[in-house]
Amino acid sequence: MEKLFKLKQNGTTVGREVIAGLTTFFAMAYIIAVNPSLLSQSGMEWGAVFLATIISAIIGTLIMGLVANVPYAQAPGMGLNAFFVYTVCFTLGFTWQQALSMVFICGLINIIVTVTKVRKYIIKAIPRSLQNAIGGGIGIFVAYIGLLNVGIINFDGGVPALATLDQKSFWLFLIGLALTIILLVCKVKGAILIGIIATTLLGIPMEVTARTETISFVEACQQLPSTFGAIFTSEGLVSLFSDASKIPLVLVTIFSFSLSDTFDTIGTFIGTGRRTGIFSDEDERAMETTPGFKSKMDKALFADATATSIGAIFGTSNTTTYVESAAGIGAGGRTGLTSVVVALCFAVSAFLATFVSAIPFAATAPALIVVGIMMMSSFKEIQWDDFDEAVPAFFAGVFMALCYSISYGIAAGFIFYCISKICKKQIKEIHPILWIATALFILNFVLLAII
Repeated sequence: MEKLFKLKQNGTTVGREVIAGLTTFFAMAYIIAVNPSLLSQSGMEWGAVFLATIISAIIGTLIMGLVANVPYAQAPGMGLNAFFVYTVCFTLGFTWQQALSMVFICGLINIIVTVTKVRKYIIKAIPRSLQNAIGGGIGIFVAYIGLLNVGIINFDGGVPALATLDQKSFWLFLIGLALTIILLVCKVKGAILIGIIATTLLGIPMEVTARTETISFVEACQQLPSTFGAIFTSEGLVSLFSDASKIPLVLVTIFSFSLSDTFDTIGTFIGTGRRTGIFSDEDERAMETTPGFKSKMDKALFADATATSIGAIFGTSNTTTYVESAAGIGAGGRTGLTSVVVALCFAVSAFLATFVSAIPFAATAPALIVVGIMMMSSFKEIQWDDFDEAVPAFFAGVFMALCYSISYGIAAGFIFYCISKICKKQIKEIHPILWIATALFILNFVLLAII
């Protein structure tokens, strides 16, 4: 165990990594039920997507843990699955087989971009002030996810407001939040995981924690062939490019998939890996001086890139590095052992879906909020009294939550960083890769507006 994961070198223990893995899994376990419920609206079999979700999460997370030795978990991403269904299938009129084919191609593009180390160079080109803003911004984003998941913030009448505390789930959430904060303030080991478990158990007498109806593992296995390899049939890749008039639209959609997937991952790695030392300056130097894929960042980026295509083959939308990994990192996870524990939990969940899905958002939301609070410490590194630095930092940090997208937050930060430097006649300080990335973001916004 020590030789494989280098626990002592990373200042951690087996117990701490196991707790971190369980914390990450419980924080993201909702995807097991949510993803098939969402993708099945496009015509896919619920059981097939259920298994595809779990299989892609297991494979992607194991690659992350065993190859890169970093504490990140992967699964089909929220936001990207909604784009898959509501934009690609419903609005643009593509079939789910064609949409899966686009996701597969997106994964191949990301693999090429990673192998050629373009993603690595993008990370290196981002100014330190923006990196700190991304870190703090992800903190706001993670906390916001928690608040939205539990529904304590509503948008009735189009205006965000605190919900009326007339539901048991709200009170369970508030109790869980207070308990988790108390445990952390008292420096209790495993505080976040204890908070999740205790809140879930308390939710039983409150009738908030309840098992959901799902199909059996055997039934899911019977449905999996309907999506597995569907992209290689006549309804998949072949039909995607059969109509020449639709090829420009296909390319634009793939571009949107790839851009969002790429920068979501970059933002997650920068936001969670820098402050905790998972990706250190030494690792950056190794990326520059060591040939091949030998640094942790290189391997982690490659693990993320391969997971998307693997997921598409089984039958799910983009598999990506989960921002909820921050919950496990906040609980002390520092090595790939955390990821291995998450993968094992996903494997078990295939047989215990009704129990895993019983964990209410009211129990996991407090964990995301306290982790968000921890991550916001990155903001202290920004010179807020320097308006030129504060403007792009503000947009990079705040837009992630307001737009519910890591990549859009990064886009806003890049655009205003370039504007600030242009106004100060410091164009030479803008890295060429930053120029290209900013132009691609603007192009993406324009194309999305057109289609």
